[in-house]
Amino acid sequence: MKNILREMYKFNLRVYGLLFNEQNQLLISDEEEYGFRFSKFPGGGLEYGEGLIDGLKREFVEECNAEIEVLEHFYTTDFFIKSVFNDSQLISVYYLVKPVSGLNLDFKELPFDFQTTGDILQAFRWKGIHDLSDQELTFPTDQQVLKLLKEKWPIKP
Repeated sequence: MKNILREMYKFNLRVYGLLFNEQNQLLISDEEEYGFRFSKFPGGGLEYGEGLIDGLKREFVEECNAEIEVLEHFYTTDFFIKSVFNDSQLISVYYLVKPVSGLNLDFKELPFDFQTTGDILQAFRWKGIHDLSDQELTFPTDQQVLKLLKEKWPIKP
């Protein structure tokens, strides 16, 4: 019975980091997986047995080759959202984070400015929250977080 319930109710737990630079710009990850392009905040899926913080730290090491310090919780999904990749319900948790040391990434100016080829591609860029539009972020949860960020910091730095 337990396995039947697990198959009926699939949840996909995701964790993301909101990382600002010295110019108060957010780090955006532009990605392409098997032909599907999307822009989002750095982070990803929690692995079985991981806590949220450990999962977020692992994601930053994997994606950004950077260790982070988690500062505080910012937002947890409070509406239903179905994954675009499979038949699961997404629950996304967002934290404000900062790097333990400098980021060693090749930052781009334009979205999807990939330097490599393959089935999975990723590039990073900085964008001010007031210069970033909802349409530039692919997923509804990231769009909601951007709206909340603009409400929390209504004035351009």
